[in-house]
This record gives sequence, structure tokens and C-alpha cells, in this order.
Amino acid sequence: MEKLRFALFLLGMLLAASLALSCGASSKNMTGQLQSITISPATATAGLPGEQTQFTATGHYNTAPYIVTPQPAIWGACYQNAPTTVASVTSKGLAQCEAPSGPTTEYSIFAFDPTNCNVITACGGGCTIVGTAQLSCSGNDVIATRRQTAPEE
Repeated sequence: MEKLRFALFLLGMLLAASLALSCGASSKNMTGQLQSITISPATATAGLPGEQTQFTATGHYNTAPYIVTPQPAIWGACYQNAPTTVASVTSKGLAQCEAPSGPTTEYSIFAFDPTNCNVITACGGGCTIVGTAQLSCSGNDVIATRRQTAPEE
């Protein structure tokens, strides 16, 4: 019985010591401070409606591990600095052209880190760390040309 009490006493002391030591432990972000975000590919084409292109955000930090891929981010698409519904991007960076019309049009795909924003506005505005890429959506002209040049059966 004496040995059991002594073992429990040692176990209690070990537990108390580990709790005391963990109270002073730092909860510092192990990846450092985010410096920038890049998106790859820098340019891509998603011609017909339903064609998808995968974009990937990479975070660049001031301390090791220095580069994080994929970088968690909020994604979106814009046309001439205004939100658009013609091109869309999922929360994982998968982009597609919804309903192209007219000539081929370039859209900006963006990804930003929400912790570095004072007021989030359209197209990642108000955020200090935003990565951008370009998505080309082919219009009806290209679709018609593809249909005309397709071999007949």
C-alpha cells in the first residue's frame, strides 16, 4: 500500500510539473509572418462553360518553413476591378467560366489572407496581402469557330 501511495504521489508531482511548464509555453505561430501570396499558374484559360482550371495559392513567410502550399485563402474573381459572376472560383481555387459571350475576356483571380485586412472590399481590396492571376474565358466567337472546324461524321 505504501508503494502505491508513493507511485501516485510521483505521478501527481510529474503531472503538476508538466502543467506548470506548459503554462509558460509560447503559442507563437510556427510559420512566422505572412509576407506575400503568389498564385499559380499566373495565367490560364478555361474556354467553354464547365471547363475548370485549378489555381494554387502559395504563402511566403519571413521564417521557416518560408513557403506554404497551399496557402489557406479566400478566393474570388473580378473583371476590371469589379466582382463578376461570369468567372467563378471555389474556396479551393478551382475556377471556371460560367457563360462566356462575345470575344475572349480576361478575368482577375485573386486570393487573400483575411487576417491582413482592415476592411474587405471588392476584389480583395482593403487587404495588404493579395495574390492575383489571370483567367481567359473564351467567348461565343471561339465556340462558334470550334464548331465550324470540327470534323463532320
